[in-house]
Amino acid sequence: MPDELEFERPLLELENRIAELRASHDAQAARDEIGRLDERLKRLQQKVYRSLTPWQRAQLARHPKRPHTLDLFRLLLEDFVELHGDRVFGDDKAIVGGLARFEGDPVVAIGHQKGRDTRENIARNFGMPHPEGYRKALRLMELGAKFRKPIITFIDTPGAYPGLGAEERGQAEAIARNLREMAGLGTPIVCVVTGEGGSGGALAIGVANRVLMLEHAIYSVISPEGCAAILWGESAKAPEAAELMRITAPDLLRLGVIDGIVPEPTGGAHRNWEETAENLRGPLRDALWELRSRSPEELVAERYEKFRKIGVFEESA
Repeated sequence: MPDELEFERPLLELENRIAELRASHDAQAARDEIGRLDERLKRLQQKVYRSLTPWQRAQLARHPKRPHTLDLFRLLLEDFVELHGDRVFGDDKAIVGGLARFEGDPVVAIGHQKGRDTRENIARNFGMPHPEGYRKALRLMELGAKFRKPIITFIDTPGAYPGLGAEERGQAEAIARNLREMAGLGTPIVCVVTGEGGSGGALAIGVANRVLMLEHAIYSVISPEGCAAILWGESAKAPEAAELMRITAPDLLRLGVIDGIVPEPTGGAHRNWEETAENLRGPLRDALWELRSRSPEELVAERYEKFRKIGVFEESA
């Protein structure tokens, strides 16, 4: 995916022009022109990012410079110690997790991890976990439940890996087991959809008491391309599918699938990782604080009711 998105080109042209003027030898003389261009850029940014289509949001959610799970761990958590392996087959690098502190309080943190370049993406399997990744995640979540420590998960995956080896080692069973076990863990669970939330590969670490979502993230049962290929026989209709699927944060909040939207910096999370993390810190703190007084039985019952209500609708005459 290119760093420059098509709908951002007018903005990038203005940004490049401003940068050229500031770097020129006669920057003092160009001050008025820079001021005019800055104002024009702000107006254009507001116009573009306030009217993004679902497909444009999907492109931002997949941006290669978007902060990944380990980046957010570094910015939000202290004393992170990564734990490895599922104690059955191996260590899946598409899932990372371990013990940490969030604002001084112990937590278990888990998330999907993509790579920054081709070599790292191959090592991380492009953020698509094998069954051992989900078994590692469950092992860590059970550790958190054993010691009554809150669990925080970060979702960013196109989906679970559909390869032959993954299926032979029980991909569907691993995901199903995570769904069942997470539903019954007697400790607070908060999930954040940070980029792509793809199908069961996302939901396998997404059964939480509170589900937050970054402003330009997406969350769906299938990718827009996959949906378009099934419905119309051509993935080129992905923008149309994205419009119909209700994959954006505002749509999912309205439908009751998520509990809150975390605003991103103007232009998307990839523009400013630090601001993104600080925007997330408050809602994460509030969710954990709200859940800390619940008993294990209340947490389980609340989580059960939350997911039972998703998809409920009424028919009018």
